[in-house]
Amino acid sequence: MTSTDDNLTLCHPRPSSGQNPNQAIVVVSPTPSKLPPNHVLIKVDRFGFSANNVTYQALGEAPHFRYFDFHPTPEIEGVSPKTHGITPVWGFGTVVKSSHPKIHIGERVYGYLSPSRYLLLPVSPSDVNKYAFSVPRPHLPADRRPYNQITRCSSDPLYNSSPAVEDLTMLYRPLFWTSFWCEDWLFRSGYGGGATRILISSASSKTAFCLAYLIRKRIKSAVLPGTRIVGLTSRKNVDFTRRLSLYDDVLDYDSFISSSVMRLGGDKWVYADVAGNDSLNSNVFSHFGDGGHLVKSVALGLTNLSPSSPGASSTKWSKNEFQKDTKPHRPSDLEQFFMPEWLAVRRNELSVAEITGMQKIAWNDLMRDCVNWVTLCRVCGREDVKRAYDDVVKRGLGPEEGLIWSLWEGQNAKDESSPSPKL
Repeated sequence: MTSTDDNLTLCHPRPSSGQNPNQAIVVVSPTPSKLPPNHVLIKVDRFGFSANNVTYQALGEAPHFRYFDFHPTPEIEGVSPKTHGITPVWGFGTVVKSSHPKIHIGERVYGYLSPSRYLLLPVSPSDVNKYAFSVPRPHLPADRRPYNQITRCSSDPLYNSSPAVEDLTMLYRPLFWTSFWCEDWLFRSGYGGGATRILISSASSKTAFCLAYLIRKRIKSAVLPGTRIVGLTSRKNVDFTRRLSLYDDVLDYDSFISSSVMRLGGDKWVYADVAGNDSLNSNVFSHFGDGGHLVKSVALGLTNLSPSSPGASSTKWSKNEFQKDTKPHRPSDLEQFFMPEWLAVRRNELSVAEITGMQKIAWNDLMRDCVNWVTLCRVCGREDVKRAYDDVVKRGLGPEEGLIWSLWEGQNAKDESSPSPKL
């Protein structure tokens, strides 16, 4: 039996430890009673869990991503930073202790937290403003800054205190910005020189259907007249994906090549790979051949990864400089998109006010439009969260599910329809 003074943290064995990475444990450790200078202690109220977090776990030790290097693993017998990692989550919390003079007890915050009850974070003394404060992580690349910023909700133009909107925020905000900035990049590149067809794999995933949603908005604005969006997904997810009404056509992986939708004709295609499945990509590129039908392909996700099989070549990412004068990519060479890298480019081109304005409009539109896309499932407490994680490992994560977890005991609210948020 644990007390409310204990900290609880969901941890996973590192693949390099030789243990089964899917055997998660909830570690009990002391909650810090005294804070070093320039630190905050955050009570993590709740956090979202999605296929994105499964990807974070699978890439925890991958050199380009290093997701296990964001939060230190608590040390108890049999558990250490060498043997276990913490998969980051996007969540909301409250500052309960602060040794930084500009960050106050009681502040509501949102950010890249740990799946725990409490989280102790250092604060960059010179990087605090009314909108956010930054966690110093000098061991990680500088372009990871979006992950290092903790948002102060009282000044966040995107924040809405409605519990329903907070839940949707935890599910969509990290995924949506990947989709948003990827579409921005595709638009800046002219969609490969005027594509009339957009093919998106893992179409039932939130990253994919948010991308489809944004492309559809671009089509409706008459920027891409006549363009059609085609989604690829597994047979079991076809019905869900069609019900979203975000794709013009939805095809399954097993039979898409024989579909009349995939007849090449005179159309130009852009392929957005969200699945990260090498076999699927080989089939896609073989279908298009070298006839000029495929004009651009981009990798922006790895939804088919599992923590126990992170060795696919799709995980071998390299930095994309997004330089105009670099050697052009062949359409069949997946150009890797990593949101922080493109956002760093755009921050040199746009003012903070311009970026904030773009994001606010897009976010408010999403919160209005997304409420019926998935069903929220809330799980609270140590045992139930562990059981829910084991269930995800066993049966996978259905695209219609939006998981909201908390390691604090409370009344579970499972399989609830998403309430309409008040915007």
